[in-house]
Amino acid sequence: MSSVTGVSVADQLPDPEGRPPLEGDRASTGRLGDRLFGGAATASGVLVIAIVSLIAVFLVVQAVPALLDNDANFFTSRVWAPGGDAPAFGILEFLWTTVAASTLAMVIAVPFGVAVALFLTQYAPTWMRKPAAALVDLLAAVPSIVYGLWGLITFGPFFKPIQGWIEDTFGWFPLLARTGITGGTIFFIGIVLAIMVLPIVTALSREIFDQTPLAHKEGALALGATKWEMIRTAVLPFGKPGVISAAMLALGRALGETIAVTFLVSGLNDSSPWTFSLFNGGETFASKIANNAAEFSNPSRTGAYIAAGLVLFVLTFVVNSIARVVIERRKAFTE
Repeated sequence: MSSVTGVSVADQLPDPEGRPPLEGDRASTGRLGDRLFGGAATASGVLVIAIVSLIAVFLVVQAVPALLDNDANFFTSRVWAPGGDAPAFGILEFLWTTVAASTLAMVIAVPFGVAVALFLTQYAPTWMRKPAAALVDLLAAVPSIVYGLWGLITFGPFFKPIQGWIEDTFGWFPLLARTGITGGTIFFIGIVLAIMVLPIVTALSREIFDQTPLAHKEGALALGATKWEMIRTAVLPFGKPGVISAAMLALGRALGETIAVTFLVSGLNDSSPWTFSLFNGGETFASKIANNAAEFSNPSRTGAYIAAGLVLFVLTFVVNSIARVVIERRKAFTE
């Protein structure tokens, strides 16, 4: 007896000896819809890779001439004067501000996000879980400009006395040294970014915690573990790769944030004293490019900003690649 597609029923039955079917033995319908869907999926994957590759090529081609004409050290200089006959520009300030603010956002958002995810999956009553999860996820739908306006008008004045107390108490520590800047400091920007990326950490952590095998949790409780001990020995180890992936994806989001940071940042002049304090001002890669788009008047100036964008592109690419590796390792572990 054969099927409509010409594949025998016997070929579709499992092997009597329990051996898995060979790759070539798998039944294939050969339908036009299947072939079209497979081709569309393949074309979509190739298109995405091609677009990313073309973006990288464009950035490199546009940035290299400006970097060759640069009279300053691109990685260690704070000078930003890309115009004129002797262009000089460096990304030290942008690199430090971007990395410091994003890292601070992760330090705040990851513990809070994991705690919220644990509450929603392990502690909250059933009737509360879905509405509370929807409210947290709703934060992801708030536009960046709203976060910027909220930080500038509402949160900024509230944070100033807190900053003053931290400077007075922990100012002896170089990263928290007093700078005299009370506006958009790196610390302030990091807090706003933490609120923006919190839904990403919470949503992904919640999903991975929900997938913890019930047998693992019940086994821990059967051995006499308390609720927290069960979470610590069963839920958290199982969800660790997912939490790391969520943190990496949120970090990539924080690195590239533009509008909110542009509203909040306090720029520094080239002559301003430079410190590595988190209460210092500065601009990120994204805010610098957005604030000075009007300067794209000649190839030299444009190339300098594109070179800065290339560094940001590499940073986000590395972060997302690390997240991808962690996810793949998680898949291999579960399989």
